[in-house]
Amino acid sequence: VQLVESGGGSVQAGGFLRLSCAASGYTYNSVAYRTWFRQAPGKEREGVATIHIGGDNIGGDTTAYADSVKGRFTISQDSAKNTVYLQMNSLKPEDTAMYYCAVRVSGFLSPWYYDTTYTYWGQGTQVTVS
Repeated sequence: VQLVESGGGSVQAGGFLRLSCAASGYTYNSVAYRTWFRQAPGKEREGVATIHIGGDNIGGDTTAYADSVKGRFTISQDSAKNTVYLQMNSLKPEDTAMYYCAVRVSGFLSPWYYDTTYTYWGQGTQVTVS
């Protein structure tokens, strides 16, 4: 299983970036969490946004966000490309971090931001906001 992030970079405050996370080597699961985490130097890793594939009562997707990014970030997915995106607008210096995508296919009773419940991780992409 391989998750490959891309789209990071350096931007000025107020700018935007779009991160991508392409998955390969695993059978696309209709029920799974695909989540973006981030970790800034000296800080713990935190959940940023998640998309729960097939999470609602009719098989659609549900999303959730950390309070710090609500209204600024949007998570989406393209099942045909097995790719999850994170559109980040109105970026702030405090958004500076390494961003990781992760997938969990079990442990759904735990909150989505519990990183220990995630099985697959990407290598990360750096986002720097100045």
